Amino acid sequence: MTSGEQSQLELPDLWEEDIWDELLAYVEEGRVIPIIGRDLIQIEVDGQEMLLEQYVAQQLADKFKLSNISDSDGCSVSLNDVVCRLLTSRRREAIYVAIRDIMQQSKFATPLPLRQLAEIHHFRLFVSTTFDSLLEQALNEVRFGGIERTTAIAYAPSKVRDIEGGNSKSETTVYYLLGKLSAAANFVICDEDLLEFVSALQSDTRRPERLFDELNDNHSFFLGEGYPDWLARFFLRATKQHRLFDRREYLEILADNRTARDRSLIFFLQHFSSRTRVFGDGAVNFVAELWRRWRARNPAAPESLESAFVPPPKEMPAASVFISYAREDLAAVKQLKSGLEQAGITVWFDYDRLTSGDAFESKIRDYIRSCKLFIPVLSANTESRHEGFFRREWRFAEDRALNIDSGVPFIVPVVVDETTDFRRVPESFMKLHLTWLNQGQVNEDFCHNVQRMCAQVG
Repeated sequence: MTSGEQSQLELPDLWEEDIWDELLAYVEEGRVIPIIGRDLIQIEVDGQEMLLEQYVAQQLADKFKLSNISDSDGCSVSLNDVVCRLLTSRRREAIYVAIRDIMQQSKFATPLPLRQLAEIHHFRLFVSTTFDSLLEQALNEVRFGGIERTTAIAYAPSKVRDIEGGNSKSETTVYYLLGKLSAAANFVICDEDLLEFVSALQSDTRRPERLFDELNDNHSFFLGEGYPDWLARFFLRATKQHRLFDRREYLEILADNRTARDRSLIFFLQHFSSRTRVFGDGAVNFVAELWRRWRARNPAAPESLESAFVPPPKEMPAASVFISYAREDLAAVKQLKSGLEQAGITVWFDYDRLTSGDAFESKIRDYIRSCKLFIPVLSANTESRHEGFFRREWRFAEDRALNIDSGVPFIVPVVVDETTDFRRVPESFMKLHLTWLNQGQVNEDFCHNVQRMCAQVG
């Protein structure tokens, strides 16, 4: 390519309204898979932001007492460079263990771009090309109130794991394409590792077929990858099952700080991959703008659950309202709790559900004996469950209600979806007034009634 041809290249303007509208429509239809790279994993250390990879490289060098790890311009060298230097004197396995120890000893706040992506609930399948679990952490915090419910699948050339059939549509999943942090040497920390993973992904026997079928049949956002020219071309081609030059429905967005400056790659894309668009203002800015526009189009979507929801304490405070629920309704219960607490009502429910046995059962029974009100959450989920500890809680509440005057309210059933036909709910509950609060969203009348009923209970 001549210098004249290079000077003629222009990047498409991704700030055009019609392009954003197209991207958001694909997102809302669940037809986009975000592929997360290193540029989005920015952490704060001593008040300064840096890439997680840079932090690990520095800590690794300090641990093994490497000196002069800056390049000729005084910039920190990459993790690959540190690993290469260590391999001259250290066992390879020891380096992976050291990186694992560094990560386990470090507790980082979830990067904002990852939280923004997690809030876009239309994204169900994520692909990560970093070994850390910060994306997984963001999804658990934002979508599940900190409970570890995100499905994590890690690829390794020696142990191929694939997504389940239909997995990307039904649950939140992170697929670690280049391996996940562990004590074993099965995640990418240097260029030689990357070469091995790339080689394995081209093999018919070591390729996660269902994952690549999903990538082929959906649009892709490559966020913060910034791979060198030929590696970027490979990843684009690997996600599709035919030549990039062929006409195709699905597009790819490359958002990073490197691609726009790679004139050879831009020239290639413009001539051989017309459905690939380059966003040259960085992955962080792309995610921020995508999130802002998505929020504007989805104003009814819940805010970050973690920011609006404070988990209940381990022990139930005095004079609390006790919420009984099935785990599948946790999101609605969090909304219910937050709404009641904004009205000044103390609320408690069993959040962790990690303990069991006689001591746990006795504690829950004591809480129900002493709570102000008992709110059983009813839904299609409780109706479909033949078994569940919440049914035992219901019986505890019925036992206490036998000792309470019939004119004093104690059990206040709440329905959090559109279910109207209940066949597995105690008859005593069905004789009471049922309140429908869609997804746990309270209203002023309900809060007022709960306050009034709490005042009636001794």
